[in-house]
Amino acid sequence: MSGKYLVTGGAGYVGSVVAQHLLEAGHEVTVLDNLSTGFREGVPAGASFIEGDIRDAAKWLDSSYDAVLHFAAFSQVGESVVKPEKYWENNVGGSMALLAAMREAGVRKLVFSSTAATYGEPEEVPIVETARTSPTNPYGASKLSVDFMITSEAAAHGLGAVSLRYFNVAGAYGSCGERHDPESHLIPLVLQVAQGKRDAISVYGDDYPTPDGTCVRDYIHVADLADAHLLALKAATPGEHLICNLGNGEGFSVRQVIETVRQVTGHPIPEVVAPRRGGDPASLVASATRAKERLGWNPTRADLAGIVADAWAFAQNVSKG
Repeated sequence: MSGKYLVTGGAGYVGSVVAQHLLEAGHEVTVLDNLSTGFREGVPAGASFIEGDIRDAAKWLDSSYDAVLHFAAFSQVGESVVKPEKYWENNVGGSMALLAAMREAGVRKLVFSSTAATYGEPEEVPIVETARTSPTNPYGASKLSVDFMITSEAAAHGLGAVSLRYFNVAGAYGSCGERHDPESHLIPLVLQVAQGKRDAISVYGDDYPTPDGTCVRDYIHVADLADAHLLALKAATPGEHLICNLGNGEGFSVRQVIETVRQVTGHPIPEVVAPRRGGDPASLVASATRAKERLGWNPTRADLAGIVADAWAFAQNVSKG
């Protein structure tokens, strides 16, 4: 059965891919985005578009909507350290205003874009949802604060909510792909070297307790991620806040990613070893058992070469305009 959904931040990377998946499933989609980090051309054809802020969501949200999928957030870890007020005001303050608008409109279902940054330095890998949460930066802390807020909203007001904690999202889907300004994610940065936009890729630390000394991360294809959001809409239960990790359960090191980009692009990809960055855990790998059991989610695009190939095709298309 088709539904009507508001997608906040739907002009951004993950939000646009999820909006496209919703449209392909026959749903009615409205994207709300202030375009501070998103791109107007990223809004999928067929979706209605409102250029506006989530703090003003009450202007547009009404009882005709079946659910909200909430992606609108600032997500640059480094920036959050030097401008924490920006993250508290937007990520937390904006989410609080959105929850109030949903309550007023009687919209009682939410899927929230959370993050593995809520865990901080993991005590055990793979990471399960019951692991200790201790964010190492204001970005992760802001997302964890919203998770606490949603738990309270569900208990007090009957909201049915699912928070999806992403690990490293990558790849592209159709005309939707990853582009940030400034770029901070590894795969797009390495692809910029292949395109001649950078001379080399910096490897921050090669002395970690990992097989090749570089950090290990769990990469998930953005299309697999989008599938989980549609399943989460079905799983959301009144009065419950379900939290699920999304990852492949397998880690790839920085050097494995660089070598995969070399193979996919045919470019040598020079690398330069730089000092470790503070707060970078040696290994972040998800246990997605709960998502598989509660949502029925099974990622099907776990091959790193395939993820990189999709991201490479998107990067070349963007360069061509």
